[in-house]
Amino acid sequence: MAKSDLDNANPTVLSVSQLPSRNLAKGHVRKGPDSKYDHILFPKQWWAGSSLNSDPSVWTSDEDEDDDLTLATEEPIDEQEIYDLLSTISDPEHPVTLGQIAVVRLDDIHLSPSPAERLAPNTLTNVEVDLTPTVNHCSLATVIGLAVRVRLENALPPNYRIIVRMKDGSHAQDDQVNKQLGDKERVAAALENDTLKGIIEKMLETCV
Repeated sequence: MAKSDLDNANPTVLSVSQLPSRNLAKGHVRKGPDSKYDHILFPKQWWAGSSLNSDPSVWTSDEDEDDDLTLATEEPIDEQEIYDLLSTISDPEHPVTLGQIAVVRLDDIHLSPSPAERLAPNTLTNVEVDLTPTVNHCSLATVIGLAVRVRLENALPPNYRIIVRMKDGSHAQDDQVNKQLGDKERVAAALENDTLKGIIEKMLETCV
């Protein structure tokens, strides 16, 4: 694509070090929905860290305690985690990510109910993501919105309801774009288009 054909030939680009991030303490292991079944996939050896015991009831009790501990220590998915999922999506025009050009912003991601409430893991949760195009006449706003939606649908548990839209006043046709992104039938039909699917797959190649 020629530079003159781009909606925004010179967007402001942030360095990766400027993007919001969670600094995990050294040795911290996250316990969340994605690691919910680690105790099944990677079971502890029954002899590890304890003396031999031939009583089968002891093993059953330990397993039950591990299950309870796993559920008790699960960390809910929060706004930073959603941001981390989306910020690495590539922009369809430039060799940068949506986080680097601030199309995706941490402050514009909202979860309801709040993860701070620490409700049951299967609680129905709304994920609202407001996107900010680099220019208000961006012709690829719908494509970007679809890529964000696909990324979340592929990464989040089924109890998360995803709402993706243009931030109020950020796009000249935000009402029209939002209507397209909120219509499940239109989204499904759009994702059956091979050309569009190819663009989105390319955008998601940089996701980690």
